[in-house]
Amino acid sequence: MIDTKTPVRSRPAVQARGEDTRRRILEAALHLFAAQGYEGTSTRQIAEGAVVNLPAIQYYFGNKEGLYRAIIHDITADTDRHMSPVLERVQAALADADTPREELIALLGDMVETFVVLVTSGPHVDSRRLIFARAEVEETPGLDVLHENGMQQIVNPCLALVSRLYGKPTTDPEMTVRTLALIGQVVIFCNTHKRPVLPGTGLDAESVRLMRLVVREHTDAICLAIATSA
Repeated sequence: MIDTKTPVRSRPAVQARGEDTRRRILEAALHLFAAQGYEGTSTRQIAEGAVVNLPAIQYYFGNKEGLYRAIIHDITADTDRHMSPVLERVQAALADADTPREELIALLGDMVETFVVLVTSGPHVDSRRLIFARAEVEETPGLDVLHENGMQQIVNPCLALVSRLYGKPTTDPEMTVRTLALIGQVVIFCNTHKRPVLPGTGLDAESVRLMRLVVREHTDAICLAIATSA
């Protein structure tokens, strides 16, 4: 006999509550790790910030390191989603030996512009940038994952484009230096929201538009210099 008194949606409701609890733990941990560092943050503080009991962290993430690595996974997954459209076009262009130089230059500009948007927008962008900065200094769990993701999604594609434009192999140290210098013009904007480098360089929509414009102009100028010297 079927028990008509049992709510048919009880399981989805439980799953929804579980997802909400997991999300609150992740958000509380993200902000605390960013503000206080990995070693300076306790699971008790995270539980209090997420308004959950302490065993909930163990249930969803195992321990503090598991929780931290889950945050790193979310960050890298978001980077993948953000960069993948332009990255697919870059890979297709590089696979074709006859891709016009103008298209390669345009794609390099698209890469750095997309990177600007990545580091200046999205949910909890301030805390995410601080996580990156602290991970480098503190050598926290998951630093290798962040490095590998940055290489795959940003550095290596830009290096491949720069090398193709110069007509040199990606193993040439000069190509690495030039690529990092190119990317560095975006990285400088990572800390402009809380402490602007100069007045008027916060992360409002107009400032981000200006950052994208200037970075694109610089990239085009560099590519023009390459063409002139070739």
